[in-house]
Amino acid sequence: MSETQPVIGFIGLGLMGSAMVSCLQDNGYKLVVMANRSREAVDAACARGATEVTSPKEVAEASDIIMLCMDTSQSVEGRMRGNDGIIAGLSSGKIVIDFGTSLPASTRQLAQEVAAKGAQMLDAPLGRTPQHAKDGLLNIMTAGDKEAFDNAKPVLDVVGENVFYLGGSGAGHVMKLLNNAMSMTGASMMAEIYAVADKAGVSRQDVYNVMSSGPNHSGMMDMVSAYALEDDPTKLAFAIKNGSKDIGYYQQMLSDSGITNTIAKGAIEEMSAAIENGMGDEMVAKMIDHFKSR
Repeated sequence: MSETQPVIGFIGLGLMGSAMVSCLQDNGYKLVVMANRSREAVDAACARGATEVTSPKEVAEASDIIMLCMDTSQSVEGRMRGNDGIIAGLSSGKIVIDFGTSLPASTRQLAQEVAAKGAQMLDAPLGRTPQHAKDGLLNIMTAGDKEAFDNAKPVLDVVGENVFYLGGSGAGHVMKLLNNAMSMTGASMMAEIYAVADKAGVSRQDVYNVMSSGPNHSGMMDMVSAYALEDDPTKLAFAIKNGSKDIGYYQQMLSDSGITNTIAKGAIEEMSAAIENGMGDEMVAKMIDHFKSR
């Protein structure tokens, strides 16, 4: 890695990724980017001085730290492998960071392939929102080689308020799936409660006033309640299809470990049903509407 400020390569400039790129640029980092899905975000980054390349291999060759913020393990694997993939462009000392929510088993396998090139891979899934990313206030659940973590931490501290080191490769993605299983199950339960209250003739405001005055009060309750009470679904800026994917990964992780999935099963089924009814792109708080439609 360069002794001066490292060059950052970034693939996946969606809502979260573009906010992270903006934060890094605000802090003087040189960025190398590649269009994945969002042309507009890439153009905006380049207008602020980022360099655009056309393949993941070129991103890796031009960067000290390569960051991915993508939707699925399959997407990450697709960018990592192959003749034009990130791994093909790696050399000794480079660091790859997967900020997405991926399957731990996939992460561990990729980390081995990266290490074979003399580089290191960290899994570092994120908590909080794109606005937190822009402001450098993310929660980052990092795992992998400790030396690589120590080398990357100054950059992680730019985009993160709480940067955790959780141990060996895959532990970050395990933690993220545990976190998201809890949050998506809780959000689904809160959405169902508001729908049931409507059908039972109980005021949503009364539901909130009573439940928030006791130990059930939480940030997730408030984010779902912003839609229930103020018609604002954006406080929980996370699509139902993404919530379903994450809980599905949680289920896969349990299955791989020989553990039976019980509590989260209902949330998976209801989110899947909402997606089948055309609600996949809606924010998770709108699960209230799904439950009301049953």
